[in-house]
Amino acid sequence: MTSTLTTAGAPGRDRARLAAFARTRLVAAPVLLAVLVAIAIWLSIAVGSVFLPLSDVIAALGGARTNDAHLIVQDLRIPRTVAGVVAGVCLAVAGVLLQGSTRNPLASPTLLGITSGAGFAVVIGVALLGLPSTWAVGLAFVGGAGAASLALALAGTGRDGLSPLRLALSGALVSLLLSAWTQAVLALNEADADEVRHWLAGSLAGRDAAAIPPLLPLLAVGLVAAVLLARPLDALALGDEAAIGLGQRPGRIRVVSGLTAVALAALAVSVAGPIAFLGLIAPHIARFLVGGRHLPVLLASALIGPALLLGADIVGRIVAPPSEVQAGVLTAMIGAPILIRIATRARSVS
Repeated sequence: MTSTLTTAGAPGRDRARLAAFARTRLVAAPVLLAVLVAIAIWLSIAVGSVFLPLSDVIAALGGARTNDAHLIVQDLRIPRTVAGVVAGVCLAVAGVLLQGSTRNPLASPTLLGITSGAGFAVVIGVALLGLPSTWAVGLAFVGGAGAASLALALAGTGRDGLSPLRLALSGALVSLLLSAWTQAVLALNEADADEVRHWLAGSLAGRDAAAIPPLLPLLAVGLVAAVLLARPLDALALGDEAAIGLGQRPGRIRVVSGLTAVALAALAVSVAGPIAFLGLIAPHIARFLVGGRHLPVLLASALIGPALLLGADIVGRIVAPPSEVQAGVLTAMIGAPILIRIATRARSVS
């Protein structure tokens, strides 16, 4: 009888251990990710093609711009670090919203054509029409929303609906089309071609420190909206009928999530240009670390995004000195095989 009671109590103890492990993971993962982001921020400020002693970096953080070290740190590295944090947070959170609202593991700003559409709109407005750079966010939002709408419309024309592979193919088609149009515009406007191409590759170099603070209120609004959408997205993950039974409106959730994701992606594009695959990678890493509930995934993704982008930027600075490899090139190199893996798994599941 004692052995029977022991055997009966074992599943209960196992469930308790799993629940304790899950709670520990929800606390430990964000803490470790925050430490990783802090390390990435410090390395982004301290490391570059020009070597600076640690003492000079520390002195430059709070001192007047009296020498070359101070100028490099304050005018070059700090602005690109802030840009990397902002763009990384925006793209990662946008990826969570898109994957949650479409219930598609391949949804991301890159694969829905949002980044390509935003970049195309900015090139048309700023390079071709000569509009002020302060219009970049608005132009990027319009272009990203239009591209995402076209990709979703194309993906929904098939009999199997918004399947992961159909969505990826539709987004790739839209991205290729917009990229070709962008190159055609640049060919007609050679004066700004070199600078724009550098920006279109996804680079944090040469960021204007004064251009970022006005964007922070928009970032705050987008993040608050994302947090408020976490519980509705949890309900939506159970299916439309279950979400309706829980008092949610699936159509409204998808529209608000999509607009918020497009706005965040537009902010990222206006700050750093089109950064490939970051919005795809970060949510999947976050789910692996903290589980499937959207609020922890949003928090973890908002930390993973900057860590990945700053890490790519740091590697790009030192891999081929004195020139640099754009961060967007490195994220594309990392993201392409991950995309293939996710697409293969999604196809096998479906």
